[in-house]
Amino acid sequence: MADALSEDGLTIRKAVLGADYVETSIKNADDFTMPLQEISTNFCWGWLWTREEHMPRKMRSLLNLAFLTALNRPHELEMHLRGALRNGVTKDEIREVFLQAAIYCGFPASVDAHRTAKKVFAEEGIE
Repeated sequence: MADALSEDGLTIRKAVLGADYVETSIKNADDFTMPLQEISTNFCWGWLWTREEHMPRKMRSLLNLAFLTALNRPHELEMHLRGALRNGVTKDEIREVFLQAAIYCGFPASVDAHRTAKKVFAEEGIE
């Protein structure tokens, strides 16, 4: 991962998800999973998340929380909850995303998202 897209993506990915998490993900990648790490860093983080003049990180985080709730992806939701908090999303804003998800995505999805958020809030010391 040596070009500008990769470097910018890696910088933002570490800022949002945490350097330790990202570095561990890359370090633990093997021949099978490294291409996924590269695609994620280049296109997701390097191409999309660098477009801050069109949409700020906080809004991207809110959207990710909604999408991941709708898709029932608790592992990714947990990771992006931490990123959302780093991007300035408040506990109240997170709750509102999950309440709206209850209506548009279904109550089971919202209940699971609330459960995941409570775990993250406890681990992060957020009351």
